[in-house]
Parts: sequence; C-alpha cells; structure tokens
Amino acid sequence: MGTVVLLPMGVDDTALDRCLGALDAGTPAGTAIWLADDGQAGPRAQAVIEHWLAHTPLQAEYTRRARAIGEVAHLDEMLRACDGTDVVVLAPDAVPAPGWLQQLDACFARDASIGSATPWCNAGETAAWPRLGEISPVPEHLDAIAQACAALPSLHPELPSAVTHAVLLRANARRKAGGLDMHSYASWSAALIDLSLRMAGLGWRNALCENAFVARDTESTAQDGDMEALGTRWPAWQPRLAGFLMADPLRATREALQQLHQQAIMPRSQGDLFAAPATPDLE
Repeated sequence: MGTVVLLPMGVDDTALDRCLGALDAGTPAGTAIWLADDGQAGPRAQAVIEHWLAHTPLQAEYTRRARAIGEVAHLDEMLRACDGTDVVVLAPDAVPAPGWLQQLDACFARDASIGSATPWCNAGETAAWPRLGEISPVPEHLDAIAQACAALPSLHPELPSAVTHAVLLRANARRKAGGLDMHSYASWSAALIDLSLRMAGLGWRNALCENAFVARDTESTAQDGDMEALGTRWPAWQPRLAGFLMADPLRATREALQQLHQQAIMPRSQGDLFAAPATPDLE
C-alpha cells in the first residue's frame, strides 16, 4: 500500500473546499486519503465533502465521530489505524502544490534515516519560504513554485522538528516512537512535534523536503500549555529552534528557490507583455 494522506477535519468549510480542490489538482489519481471528522464539520462542510467524494479521482474515505474525543486522541486513532503505512498528516487548510506527494515519497526513498519530511510552506516556521519564520501570502502560481522546488538539489537538510502544515511520517519510526501523547498536549500540532522529537531521539532525522511545497494562510496554533509542555519534556528543543532561526542555515537554499521561482514565472510575465493586441472590428 502506498502513502496515505490523513486530513483531520477543521471547522473552516471555505478552507476545506480549497484544500480538496488542490488535492485533486496536485495529487496522483488513486492516492488514498482519509478525511476524519471528530464531530467538527458543520452542514456546509459536509455538503462540500459529499460533493467532493462523488467526483474526486482520489481513493477517498470520510469518517465522522458522533461524539468528539479531542483532536490529539482523534489523530492518534487515525495513525494507529494506519500502522505499518507511511502517512502524511495534512492541515485542513493546506493547499498542496502539484507533485507534492511524489516529492515527499522520493525524499523518503533517498534517505532511510529520515523519520519525518516537511515541505516548504509560505507559513512554515523553520520551513518557511520566502522568508524564514514569517507568514507570507500564498504564492499566486503553485505550479510555478512546484516547478522551482523540483529543480533544487535534493539534500534534505535537518530541521529542529517536524512542521505541521504537512508532514510525512515513516511507518517504522512512528511505531518505535509510539503514538501521540494525548495526555500532555491539547493540539495535534504540538503532539506531532513531540512525536518527531521522540523519533529524533531514536536516531531518525526530521528533514526538509526542499522539492515539495504546501501552502496555507497561517501557521498552526498550539493550545494553552502545549509549548510549556514541549519545553519541559524537551529542554534543548526551544534553544535549538531559536538558534536555527538566528543562524538561518537554509538561507542559501531559499535564495536559490527564489531565483528558480522567478525563472518559472518569467514566461508568464513575458507572455502577458508580448501578447498580440486584439484585432480591431472593421465592420
């Protein structure tokens, strides 16, 4: 079985509609995707899902709990159901660029030491592009940024932890590290960071997949107490994160991506510039 895309549902039906459209446009037909609803989606979101399920080329499944159990417990339930399979956890407001999943899979295939692979994101914290640690607008042409990412050398540098706009998790690393800690964290984003740090403690790397891009409007937000819990359990993580942001080891890679992106969008700009004028109506 190939990689499974896990989409824990949110409450923003407009963002969900955009996410599902981007998945259809940029993900290979037949890819397994699981939309799991912890009793959160309202009537409009359910209508969006019903329409999408009837038309998507993906192998999609939708489940809805009658009673919410909490987002960390719910995602842990999803991960356990996919034991033995590599999975991507995708934020419900994410907008994947074309080829995103193939590039993440290729990242795992190149380096068996990678336990988690995170793509670039305009709101991706340590994996942010074009500016580190900042939220930038969603790129206008996702196909152009995908083309630019694919042209970068595949070096897969290490990140301080996974970033949770989209993260591919290796099955055996996940199994050895255990499930999500639903008792210590209220948000699944913090619980995924904790899982990635446990995988790193067992020798796997949390890597940037510089050949893939997944956009979103904003960063994940932790619930009250989550950052404190991470800092208590992993006292070296926050200083490492701060050091990463100050040293900016990905600066040269981001600049290379910027140049490649400009080259990818240049034909569009030139096409607009040199477009033939409309033929006047001589009648």
